[in-house]
Amino acid sequence: MSRGVVEPALFRRFPALAGRLPHRPFLDGPTPVERLKVPGVPELFVKRDERCTKLYGGNKPRKLEFVLGDALARGARRLVTTGGIGTHHGLATAIFARACGLATTLVLVDQPVTAEVRESLRLFAAYGAEVVDARNVPGAAWRGARVLARSFARGERPYLVPTGGSSPTGNLGFASAACELAEQVRAGLLPEPAAIFAPVGSGGTVAGLAVGLRLAGLRSQVVGVLATDILPPSPASLSRAARATVRRLRVLDRSILSPDFAPADFALATGQLGPGYGAATDAAREAQALAGRAGLALDLTYSAKCFAELLARGRAGALPRGPVLFWHTFNAVDPRLGAPGAGHLAALPPRLRRIAEGEAA
Repeated sequence: MSRGVVEPALFRRFPALAGRLPHRPFLDGPTPVERLKVPGVPELFVKRDERCTKLYGGNKPRKLEFVLGDALARGARRLVTTGGIGTHHGLATAIFARACGLATTLVLVDQPVTAEVRESLRLFAAYGAEVVDARNVPGAAWRGARVLARSFARGERPYLVPTGGSSPTGNLGFASAACELAEQVRAGLLPEPAAIFAPVGSGGTVAGLAVGLRLAGLRSQVVGVLATDILPPSPASLSRAARATVRRLRVLDRSILSPDFAPADFALATGQLGPGYGAATDAAREAQALAGRAGLALDLTYSAKCFAELLARGRAGALPRGPVLFWHTFNAVDPRLGAPGAGHLAALPPRLRRIAEGEAA
C-alpha cells in the first residue's frame, strides 16, 4: 500500500470518523511487531515505529498526521511550536510541514548541548524553519505569543502546535496506534501485552495509547517512563489529557463509548530521569548498548531511559506476568538525506548558530 492512501486503524475501528476527522496520511502502513531477546525479560516484544515513514520515524509522525490534517483544514499557512534546542518534535514538525507546503517557527529553550543537539540545529536551518531563541519556559511563552501575533498580522493563520504535538488532536495518533496494535494481536502477530512501556515527554503518546487500548478492547497497562523535568506530566494531567482526547472523538461520533480515566490508570516511572531533560545516565547508556546488540538503535534522551526502566524491572522481578511490549519511539531515518539543502546557519539566532558550529553557548 502506498503512502498517502493508508487509512488509520482508528478509522477502521470507527468508520464514521473517516471524512469527518481531518487527517493527512504520512505513515507507510502498520509498523511491525517483533520478538526481542533480552536477558531478564523472557517474553519481550517491540513495536517498531522507528521507520514508520520515509521522511522521519518514531512517534512524531503519528501525531502529526492528525495535527497537520487539522491545520490544513483550518487554512493555516504557518505552524508554531516549542521545544528544546535539539527538539525531535520540532524537527519532525518542520519536515512534515514543509512537505505540506507550510512554514514553521520553532520557539526553543535550553537543554544540555550534545552532538545530536548541534545536528538538530543544523537541520532546522536546512529545512527552512524559523528559529527563535527563547532560552527558558517563560521566555518561550512571551516570544511564542509575539510570533503568533506577528503571523496573524501577516494573514498566515498560524496554528499553534503544543509541545511534543500533545493535544486532544495530536493524541489521536496514538489512539489509532493502539487500534493498530489490537489488529495485530487479533491477527496473531503477538499476544496481548500485559504491559506497554513508552517514554513520556509531553505525555501525548501514553495518553493516546491509553484511550486507544480502551476503545479497542485491550487490557494492557501503559507504563510511562518520565524523561523530562520541563513542565513534566503527572498521572492527573495524563488522565485529563485522555478524557479530552475521548471528547474530541465523541464530538464527531457519539456512538463511541466514553471511558473514564483517573490518575490511578497511569503508571508513571520517575526514576530514570537523572539530572534532567536531555542528560544521559549510566543506566540509559547500558540500556542503549544492550538494545544495540539486539538490533535496536535508542537515543539517550527518551527511548534508552524507557528501556532502562524495563530492564530494571525485569532484573528485580517487578514486571507483570505475561508479554511485555516496548514501543520504539525513536527516529531511525536519517533526515539529512531528505534535506532540501545544506541550510543557512546564518538564519539561526547568533547564540544558537555558535552552538550549531560547535562553539560554546
